[in-house]
Amino acid sequence: MHAGLRITAFTAALAATFGTAYGVGEALDPVIDDATPTARHDTHPGASPEPESGPGDGEGDGGHGGHEAEPAGGLQISEGGYTLDLATARVAAGKRSELSFVVRDSAGRAVTAYQREHDKELHLIVASRDLGTYRHLHPTRAADGTWSIPVDLPRAGGYRVFADFTPAKKGAENLTLGADLAASGPYEPQPLPAPRRTAKVHGYEVRLDGALRPGRAGELQLTVSRAGRPVTDLQPYLGAYGHLVALRSGDLAYLHVHPNGEPGDGTTKPGPDVSFTATAPSTGTYRLFLDFKHEGKVHTAAFTVRTGTPGTPAPSEEPATPHDDTSGHGH
Repeated sequence: MHAGLRITAFTAALAATFGTAYGVGEALDPVIDDATPTARHDTHPGASPEPESGPGDGEGDGGHGGHEAEPAGGLQISEGGYTLDLATARVAAGKRSELSFVVRDSAGRAVTAYQREHDKELHLIVASRDLGTYRHLHPTRAADGTWSIPVDLPRAGGYRVFADFTPAKKGAENLTLGADLAASGPYEPQPLPAPRRTAKVHGYEVRLDGALRPGRAGELQLTVSRAGRPVTDLQPYLGAYGHLVALRSGDLAYLHVHPNGEPGDGTTKPGPDVSFTATAPSTGTYRLFLDFKHEGKVHTAAFTVRTGTPGTPAPSEEPATPHDDTSGHGH
């Protein structure tokens, strides 16, 4: 993945077209257990961030000038002469299925050459429209250009699939193409969890400080601890100490950022703090997913966040309780 901010928005699709009911299932607490993105990124690891405000209450104004959000993109299945051809449009909830797709060029040919970014040629995100299920996957490419990976989506409902890649063609830009996926089963929509500052996952506690602001850059700092002690030996995961993805509730506008700094740059420490500079595409409610690696395992902590507007209440300090695992990582 390109090493900075990127924002992608797309319109919601109707699940009813499949002739059966879909359920988004049980909504999560701001915790998603152990698991494992994308148009353009603007902030590169190691670059000096321009936060509007430092970690804290996240409600004040002032600070450095912000970055305007890029025009919405990525709701397209085709962009820049490339098309996401999703062979798997429907799966059964709770059953292991093979997800396969091809990226085609303007002539309809399967793309077979990609630039490697963050150790992979292509990154795949699968998220349910209720934001209760999140997968960061790394499929395998066959010689003919077909990508595939097993998936097991625990709850029925509508999903969005994002393919994040950069073609090997000289001068090609990083792209994120999106397509809809459905998981059949009973339909039981649930609301998002309330905003909270802390999330617990597999014995770890992650605290979120800072503000996600519409149209202006702000700093988000996530602090990882376990058993009340700061975790100071985070491990690199895909070339970074943490990856943060935000999805806007409603249309799943997509925001992806990498941390300020990277392993081996001489200044970035392996925890407990991982900071990001991010700009929200608009006001609204977002679900944030932080991937971090410790002791050989990747974990995902999740938060519900409302963008900073006058009168917006601060997230509750009440700790969340762990919930069923609905996140996943794949290779």
